[in-house]
Amino acid sequence: MGSLTEITLMSDERVAGIPVAEIGEPFVDLRRHPELVLDDRLADPLGAYAHVRAGVATRLLEAQSMLRDGVRLRVVEAYRPPELQRRYFDEYASELAVLHPEWPSSRVHEQASRFVAPPEVAPHVAGAAVDVTLCDADGTELPMGTEVNANPEESDGECYTAAPGISAGARRNRELLSTVLSAAGMVNYPTEWWHWSYGDRYWAMRTNSPAALYRQHDVNVLPKEGDDV
Repeated sequence: MGSLTEITLMSDERVAGIPVAEIGEPFVDLRRHPELVLDDRLADPLGAYAHVRAGVATRLLEAQSMLRDGVRLRVVEAYRPPELQRRYFDEYASELAVLHPEWPSSRVHEQASRFVAPPEVAPHVAGAAVDVTLCDADGTELPMGTEVNANPEESDGECYTAAPGISAGARRNRELLSTVLSAAGMVNYPTEWWHWSYGDRYWAMRTNSPAALYRQHDVNVLPKEGDDV
């Protein structure tokens, strides 16, 4: 597992400093693409969890096409409304502050960003990120070393993509996930093996792009049922 000194976190000022050149891509509903498996554990009444920008959807489908027969991408969460992102971040930061009362607020903010992106730079809020794993043809998740959304404390750091302590099978599955998503043009957040994005500030930093492609949006931009997108 890489140390925090080797991993650029979402809280890094270099991420926030990247400009956004919104390209106006619409949000699309991944439930319209049966090639992908949509997990319903975080489903919401509006179906926000299943929406991404069109460019992200294209890359997920490309990655799926590279997987061998019987292995499928399973999307757990995609778009996340701003208020939900804020709640997730604040709740985790509060947990860390209780666990580490000696930490100044700046360190709490930094450490919280290992697991939840600060709302002002969060890729999920831009429709640019997915939390994704692998499953077999029957929908059974493949071993990945931890559950999706296991935080660093409860997983003893094994949520980090390059964590050394996971089984050989889980390592192969993570490598397979990384191979197809990277080949499709997406980037991973190294503290979360399941988090992949395209077009956001973190993607721009990792790919040396001059600007992010997608700005953050409120939930009212999602297509309504019956919209042809």
